[in-house]
Amino acid sequence: MFKAQVRVTLLALLLPLLLNATAILKDDLLKLEASKLIEQMGDELFSKTGINAYVVATNENFPEKFNLVEYSKKYEANTSKPYVILIFAPNAIITQKSGQKGRVALIPSSDALRKLYNKSDVMDATIDVVAFKDKNTKEDKFNIGIVQGFSELADQIATSKNVKLKTTIPNDTRTFIGYLKILVYIGTFFVLWIFILRPLWMRIKNGKK
Repeated sequence: MFKAQVRVTLLALLLPLLLNATAILKDDLLKLEASKLIEQMGDELFSKTGINAYVVATNENFPEKFNLVEYSKKYEANTSKPYVILIFAPNAIITQKSGQKGRVALIPSSDALRKLYNKSDVMDATIDVVAFKDKNTKEDKFNIGIVQGFSELADQIATSKNVKLKTTIPNDTRTFIGYLKILVYIGTFFVLWIFILRPLWMRIKNGKK
């Protein structure tokens, strides 16, 4: 009888920990290395903030305007509040007419949690990697995008709680894309200067003389 009571007590104590044992609710896309990184970041975020971050990486072919909020409810039994779920669905149809695919969603368990991160920044961190043209395979881009998006989400939540995470990774891809944009702007300015602005300035200058 005593042993049974001890087992029940231990189970009650361990159950919350078991609920937080994995940050990945569905995995159709992730490689082992990516899964490990996500688990490490999720564990550290929870240990330092008490907030759970989860990933649903699915290759399901969702139709146009599919409700991802309702879809996320099927995983509630495997989550522990407070939480934010990052859904990555590369095969979800954006519009039937265009044929474009790929949706990312962030589902918080409360409005208060929604204020702890910038949705656009997290989605950009995820999508920029996938959209960027390089020699990586589509599968590798999916993995990098999910890890980068999850890292951005964890970092922003931690920052909102005045906490620093050690397991997250720098958003190098977004920084690189930012540099490229700056170079494009500079190049555009030089083209405008050489072919339009400088001749105009010279005409005005000579005209004044």
